[in-house]
Amino acid sequence: MPSRNHLDKIGRKTKKKWTEEAMEHALMEVKSGRCTVRQAAKEFGVPKSSLGDRVSGRVRPGSRSGPAQLITSSDEELLVEFSLYVSKHGFPLTKQQLVSFASSIYKRQHRRVAFSKLGQTWWLNFRKRQEKNITIQPADAANRGRTVHVRKEALDYFFHILNSVVEAHALRDKPYHIWNCNEMSFQLARKRAVLPKSSGQGCKSTPGFKDYISVMACLNAAGVDIPPFVVYSKAYPSGLCYKTRGPSDALYGWSDSGCVTSELFKKWFLRHFLVYAPKERPLLLIFDGHKSPLNLEVVETARKEGVILVCLPPHCAHVLQPLDAGLFPLIKRRFAVLLGEAHAADVTLFAVSKKDFSGVLKGAYQVTKEDEGIRIVKESFRKCGLYPLCHFPFNDDHLMPSQNMGAQPGDATAKDSLGSLSSAPGPSA
Repeated sequence: MPSRNHLDKIGRKTKKKWTEEAMEHALMEVKSGRCTVRQAAKEFGVPKSSLGDRVSGRVRPGSRSGPAQLITSSDEELLVEFSLYVSKHGFPLTKQQLVSFASSIYKRQHRRVAFSKLGQTWWLNFRKRQEKNITIQPADAANRGRTVHVRKEALDYFFHILNSVVEAHALRDKPYHIWNCNEMSFQLARKRAVLPKSSGQGCKSTPGFKDYISVMACLNAAGVDIPPFVVYSKAYPSGLCYKTRGPSDALYGWSDSGCVTSELFKKWFLRHFLVYAPKERPLLLIFDGHKSPLNLEVVETARKEGVILVCLPPHCAHVLQPLDAGLFPLIKRRFAVLLGEAHAADVTLFAVSKKDFSGVLKGAYQVTKEDEGIRIVKESFRKCGLYPLCHFPFNDDHLMPSQNMGAQPGDATAKDSLGSLSSAPGPSA
């Protein structure tokens, strides 16, 4: 890949020394018949070949020199605006993420192209063009990969963002407008079988791993829920019974890992959340953007629909995630009871088939409609400081590492980073 210095040298060699205004005047003189191409080029200081191309029609007046622009200037402005928006809402982009979003814009313009042409050259030129609007900050070593402890600075910054959003949109006393979504995972196991052991040692039960399924739930600070989103691993179960037996109005999808991907999150937000969410706006949606990566189309639609997106800081779910704090453990206990496994040694494994999963989930998810579930959700929002908004002082217990620090199926490996994108100081920010 070309280096920044190499590109700068090329730019210095090929930089044009004439203006479009001079080219326009020269073109007018030639078309009026007052000058020849050679005379007009000499008088106005423009290249004779370039003027000749415009006179003959091979090049349209006003066309930019150099190779064709990969994404338009208006789309590049949209990309900058998008990066600044997510940075101000708790999710600063890395270089890889921004190039990925730019590639999605490119593919949207060139639907027949199988892959994007955006690479290191485009990135370096983009940085140079937008150096007044964005700034590149080196990634903090403590933020790379999976941190060992929750950082107090990350919590302070999150509550600063949240308080700014709540005050700006007058949401301090509107629990029905403050929503939180998160996914819980279920590891399915084959039916327990009793296998013979060596003589004199009895028998043992071997569940065996089978499928991984995620369920995305979304509730507000008043305890009102949106029907769940069930994501299967690899493929849907055979037949349609998983839909007819599952929770009412639930949405279904699948991914290779059984986790919510960027495309699935877009599907959930556009076709499910906006359908069942209150029509009165604005709404605040708090979620883990690091597990469910943001999509450019999601941000565009959210801003049009009056939905403010705020991302939780990474690895803070056990401190800031209301649904993890009480509702999800309760749903899993109900799920185990319905399977007759309430006293099983390992409640993270559930002996249920992929086809029958949604039927059991329907009974367990009913707790979100009951007084106990609503009370737990309200209390969890309060304990996490999300509603009523309260940045209480976190002690050493809150700053302990998350219990779920191991990699989940579908998790990306630790990313680099050259840094994250954020707004540059000054009016342009």
